[in-house]
Formats: sequence, C-alpha cells, structure tokens
Amino acid sequence: MTTMTPVDAQYDLIVIGSGPAGYVAAIRAAQLGMQVAVIEQEAVGGICLNWGCIPMKALVKSAQVFDYLQHAADFGIQVTAAQPDLCAMVQRSRAIAATMAKGIDYLFKKHNIVLLKGHGKVASPHTVTLTLSAGVTRHYCAQHIILATGGRNRLLPGFPTDGTKVMGYREALALSTQPATMLIIGGGAIGCEFAYFYHTIGTKVTLVERQPYLLSLEDEAISKQVYQSFTKSGMQVYTAATVTAVDVKGANPTVTIHTAAGEISLACDTILSAVGIMANVENIGLEENGILIEQGKIVVDAYYRTSCERVYAIGDVIKGPALAHVASAEAIICVEKIAGLDPEPLDYHNIPTCTYITPEVASVGYTEKAAQEAGYSVKVGVFPFSASGKAHTAGASEGFVKVIFDAQYGEWLGAHMVGTNVAEMISEVVVARKLETTAHEIQNSVHPHPTMSEAIMEAVAAAYGGAIHI
Repeated sequence: MTTMTPVDAQYDLIVIGSGPAGYVAAIRAAQLGMQVAVIEQEAVGGICLNWGCIPMKALVKSAQVFDYLQHAADFGIQVTAAQPDLCAMVQRSRAIAATMAKGIDYLFKKHNIVLLKGHGKVASPHTVTLTLSAGVTRHYCAQHIILATGGRNRLLPGFPTDGTKVMGYREALALSTQPATMLIIGGGAIGCEFAYFYHTIGTKVTLVERQPYLLSLEDEAISKQVYQSFTKSGMQVYTAATVTAVDVKGANPTVTIHTAAGEISLACDTILSAVGIMANVENIGLEENGILIEQGKIVVDAYYRTSCERVYAIGDVIKGPALAHVASAEAIICVEKIAGLDPEPLDYHNIPTCTYITPEVASVGYTEKAAQEAGYSVKVGVFPFSASGKAHTAGASEGFVKVIFDAQYGEWLGAHMVGTNVAEMISEVVVARKLETTAHEIQNSVHPHPTMSEAIMEAVAAAYGGAIHI
C-alpha cells in the first residue's frame, strides 16, 4: 500500500474518504493525469465495501443457500440436517470484504494514488490537514479538494445504543452468536435486508415500520408484495407503527410499539436500529470555510462544487439517493468537470434502486402514484412471474414486473420489479429510458426464452394490450 506523509506535499487533487465516491474519484482523476492523494481514517473502500453493500449481500446469499437447502426436496434432492452457522457466515462475509479492499489497494498502486491514513479536514480552499492516530498533524496542498466522507448509522434520539442490546448495522453484520429474537426498527432497504437474513436463518424477527408500507419509496404494489412475502414466511411485521419506548434494564430489552390497534409490549434478545443513515459532515472544515449545509447535507451545484472555491462534495454527504452507484457516478462527473471535460449532469430520475431480499426488489423512475401526481395519464402493464416458465423451473414464481408509460407520448416513466434476480434485470430499463426507447421497440426486441428477463417484454406488451402469456 502506497503511503506518503511529508509536510506540505503538493497534489492536483486530494480526496477525503475512500468509499464508492472517494476511490472512484481518485482513480478517474489519476486516469486523467492528475497527481492524487486519498485520505482515509478507517478501512479503504468505506462503509459500502466494509460495513454495508458487500458484506450484507454476502450474508444474504448465505441465507438464500440455507433456504434452498430447506426446499431441496422440491427439486428432487434429499438433504438432511442442514444448520445455519452464523459465525461461519460472518467470517465468509468479512473475508469477501477484505478481498475487495485489497482490490482497491491494488488499483491505488496501479494508478500511483497516494493513500494517507488519518482524519482529513479542509483548512483552506487549497489546504488539507491530516491528523494521524498519534495526534500529529500534517498539511497538504491541492489544486482541488473533494469531500467524500460518506455516512453512518442514524440513531433514534433517546434510544440507548450499546452495540449489544441495541445495535446499529455494524454490530448486526458481525454478531458472534445468533439471537433467538430480534426487533428491527425501520422497514427500508437496510431493515428489510437484515430482517430477511436473520429470519431466514431462524431468528424470530419482528419488523417495525412507521410508514404505511415497507420500502415506502417503492411502488405500492411492490411494497404490498414484500409485506405479503415476509408475513407469509412467518415474520411479524408492523407497519404504520412506531417504537415509543425501550427498556434495557433487564437481561433482555423490552420495547413498546404503538400500532393502530393499540400499544404492544415486546421482549427480545436484541434491537437493531435501521432507520437510515446520516452524513459525516462534522469536523471536516465546513463551517471554517463557509461551505453551506442544508438539512444536514452539503450544498452543491450540478457538478458538485460547494460554496467554497475548488472544494467539491460527492456521495452520501450531499442531497440525493444514498447509493453506492450514485456516489460513483457523481465522482466521475465531478472529476471530469475538474479536468476540463464536458460531462453530462447526472439524471437522478433514472437511478435504479435494489433491495436484496427474497423476493428481490428493483425499480427505476416514477411509481404509478407519482406519475399520476405529476400530471401524467398512464398506461400500466404487469406480468406476473407465475406465468413465467423460467420462474417455475427455478422454483421462484413469486412476484411480477410492472411498467408505466405516458399514455400521450409513450415515454417510459418507470419500472418496478419484485422477484428472483430482478436486480440483474433492471439495467435493461435504465438503458432503455436513457435512449428514450419506445414500447414498440421493446416489444420488437426478441428476448431469450426461457428467462426471467422476458417478463419485461411481456409487461410492456401488457401495457399496450399485446401480452401473449397472460
């Protein structure tokens, strides 16, 4: 790993943070001929690689394999005494994260990117201070500075978090002992993924969401399907409900849940707070340099320039979806603009989102309700996986593909999917919307059979009254 800590070293670009925003910005800048340094106070790769996307998906895959084994007889295979081993699952998850971190280390070396370990802070529009673990401070100069400090687990006010009885996502990703019971507060993507994982390997999970639906940003039809799938599997789910009190005095925490039917008191082994993330904007030099913040996020323009000349911000510290692929796209646009190129601003309305549960969720663009509220007259097509030959052969006929078009001009407004491997299918819609593809062109693009992806073609056909298999 390349490390350099001379006082007053000069770089073209210093990036503070090495997550999907920071490391991508650094690599793209190096490709464009810049001398780049990255400051990171924890592990290279940031939260996504070390304590988010990658280790979480590794755990989810372990749960899926275990679930396959429970239903092996459905495929004509006899398996006996399959048991989940949480420690082994966590070890696999951590090993995958470590391997990916080594990959970024390799890329830094390949592109001659200097890694500086410690806490970075903007001292001026051209200077960054680095505080080492021993408290020693170094100063580095740069023509440009990018803030990519990411986010962290949002904590519920007044709820004691000790990492054991009440925990955040980091602790939940690395438990050494599987809890018998777990209460999860928050039914967004993070909460649903943890709920699916722990419930599938045998923990009795209770999921509480304050909104009327799980995954409340998704189309209502998707949210209802996820709720149905979770409750059908035996998970206890409360929507339009809030945790109003937590008592951790006893051996097991007790929570009070307010629901439409009244108050519920529930004891559990552990509580997971999964109510979202908050930006890491403290102690990075924002106030001292007049860098504007609104609602806890750094204010930027279309090319990620802050109110301080030559200081930029990308990723979870700015307004927008807190998603790794969004952060990486912002990084490339930001750096290319710094380099004098003419990148196209990011279209935030064509960003895919995925939730890695079973059945999987993927979506892009308007929901049906949002499209109608925006004034569109819509054509909607739905194709259920119960009509898909490939879904049946995979033992995964749960879910559907839903597409939404503008009835007047044929614009593809949105697509929403729930089912096996739909996260691998949504890119077709993203590209099609980018190219302003019409429904006619999709219907006349031959999709392979049997595949899950032909459900997209069928759903588009359904919107215009031409579906064959429903």
